[in-house]
Amino acid sequence: MRKSLYLALLGSMIISTAIAGDVTGRVKYIGKPPKAKRLRMDADPVCAASHKETALAESFIVDADGNLANVIVYLNDVSFNGNPPTTPATLDQSGCIYSPHIFAVMAGQQIDILNGDKTMHNIHALPKVNKEFNKGMPKSLKKISTVFKKAEDVFVIKCDVHPWMKSYTRVFDHPYFAVTNTDGTFNISNVPDGTYEIIAWQEKFGSKRTQSQSITVKGGKATANFNFERPKKK
Repeated sequence: MRKSLYLALLGSMIISTAIAGDVTGRVKYIGKPPKAKRLRMDADPVCAASHKETALAESFIVDADGNLANVIVYLNDVSFNGNPPTTPATLDQSGCIYSPHIFAVMAGQQIDILNGDKTMHNIHALPKVNKEFNKGMPKSLKKISTVFKKAEDVFVIKCDVHPWMKSYTRVFDHPYFAVTNTDGTFNISNVPDGTYEIIAWQEKFGSKRTQSQSITVKGGKATANFNFERPKKK
């Protein structure tokens, strides 16, 4: 009896794993992209000296083929009963720029904030659901760790010492999210078969910063592509 029950449970686990797959796609920008803005770091010589070439804002990164980076893509309103990753997520300060610029984590996941610069930073997180914090990070302090305990829509983490430094952070209560690469592609892994709303978010489009569509994951795979376009002037 116990052996039969074990085999039944094992079979159920295998089936569940087999029907979980990947949601992949690409995000593009339609039209002529705006020129990237220069980051003026002259106020801190250490920051300025850390770049051989002009440092540019990362709020809108699009390549020659129109592929759009730094877009959060995620499944909306899904349930998840598992635990957050045990591997910490990393938010680095390098060249007086936050890396990554767009930061997505799970609630309860440890976040390691690093300082690779030979200057002081000030980590100021501005969530509304989670607890706000404001911590000085001198050049001798190379890592601090924190956790956001609750899911929350996008908020800013900034440096009060260097006002150009901002990272946009989203906290999820599930693992079904990704941030697009420099070629505009994304991959959301281990999604069970089913029908979902999938959303793409980009910081510079105002009221049009989110797009959504319905997808059906069947046979362990699905594809969703998004196109962002600058709103036409009336």
